[in-house]
Amino acid sequence: MPAIHQLVAGFSRGDAISNEALVMRKIFRSWGYGSDIFCESRRILPELRNEAKDLVQHRSEFKADDIVLLHLSIGSIVNQIFPELPGHKVILYHNITPSEYFAAVQPQIAASLARGREEARALAGQASVNLADSQFNAEELTSWGYRNVQVLPLVLDLSRLRESPNRAILKKYNDGLANILFVGRCVPNKRIEDALAAFYYFQKYVEPNSRFIHAGSYAGTEQYHAILLTMIRDLQLENVELIGSVRQDELNACYKASRAFLCMSEHEGFCIPLIESLVHDVPVVAYAAGAVPETLGGAGALFKEKRFDLIAETLGRLHRDAALRNAVLQSQRERLSRFENRNLEQELRAHLSPLLPQL
Repeated sequence: MPAIHQLVAGFSRGDAISNEALVMRKIFRSWGYGSDIFCESRRILPELRNEAKDLVQHRSEFKADDIVLLHLSIGSIVNQIFPELPGHKVILYHNITPSEYFAAVQPQIAASLARGREEARALAGQASVNLADSQFNAEELTSWGYRNVQVLPLVLDLSRLRESPNRAILKKYNDGLANILFVGRCVPNKRIEDALAAFYYFQKYVEPNSRFIHAGSYAGTEQYHAILLTMIRDLQLENVELIGSVRQDELNACYKASRAFLCMSEHEGFCIPLIESLVHDVPVVAYAAGAVPETLGGAGALFKEKRFDLIAETLGRLHRDAALRNAVLQSQRERLSRFENRNLEQELRAHLSPLLPQL
């Protein structure tokens, strides 16, 4: 029996692409096809080695009548092996951040990202079916010479977001301060410095009894993290917490205790924390860059200019104006309903239909 196999650059617990690959594998197997996930062994967490196979060691398992789906996300040897494998090819692009965001603070990461984007460009024409998880990403593939790119929005496991929040964290942050939250890796394209600048206006002129929380790893971007700490000191901001990586229950508590989610990122291929904010009923205030408007789908409060004073006023109104807050939250609930009521199996069949009859 032919198989539908997936290739990923890394496989870890809680990673969005890893989770999506697991959901897809379950669907492919339910269709009656063999289906496995392949990766570099060094990028598979040891406790997950039974869930993913090393691509180099097992490449002989690929047959001419198989379908091979590459989750294209970062530079990886997986991208280089993909064109050499037998089978009908599919690419699902998750975006690779432009290297210029990292050049000044993390040259090694910048070089890795540049390689990844070169590999992505080189794969144009290698697949029979080209997919992207947002229209923003689809347009980037098209600019690189990919043809007939279709959109398959990112598959997310939202059940973990509805698990009980950490009680200690919830108690800590439910102390009367207005919490403004941002979630995401501590990397330059997220423009956390701009979020801090907006929070400066919010705390100084709108709501002095406030706190800014950033949850996200800064491993590998310690220089950028240090710049943010210097900025916090120079602006004399109070109650700013860059808490790094957190467990799911701790993250759920951060969302539950927050009055607004503030996103100033300038490059997002999808932006999962926006959907997470919708799940937790936290009003979103976001810069309309990259795939952010598409992911929100008309929900939240978007702005096209980084006027920090006006952003601060918007945060203040969402904090104090119950009617406005409820209107924004209602728009977000409607967007979440549309996102959750997808028929993923139907979507996958439609996208893979040019290849499925050949099996």
